Amino acid sequence: MDWKLELVVVPVSDVDRAKAFYQEQVGFHVDVDHRAGEDFRIVQLTPPGSACSITLMRNTEAPGSLQGLHLVVTDIEAARAELVERGVPATEIYHFEQGGQVPGPDPARADYASFLSFADPDGNGWQVQERRGVSG
Repeated sequence: MDWKLELVVVPVSDVDRAKAFYQEQVGFHVDVDHRAGEDFRIVQLTPPGSACSITLMRNTEAPGSLQGLHLVVTDIEAARAELVERGVPATEIYHFEQGGQVPGPDPARADYASFLSFADPDGNGWQVQERRGVSG
């Protein structure tokens, strides 16, 4: 039996602001933006090439509480350049060695070894990691 992760709920304080961030700055595709009454709204977005989407949910108790979501890209430097060009405050690229976190991509460019991170306007944290063998 396959177990496929297809949707992650991202708690936000302002759905419109979060939608604009993920669509316009991060480049996610808007799949659904549906309202049913004053207090019910579903906004689902999907990263380019991903089988898993996110749904923005207004949550005044826990906006910014989601940490550690990972996006995987084939070129970490191109991904960072795209994010920065779109106004996303992405960190510099880093990797880990025995002593801890080190600036720059992994010298061997090993899969899953180079990272950057960013947060949405509520503080939900994302990691971007490089896997050069990924294909669309």
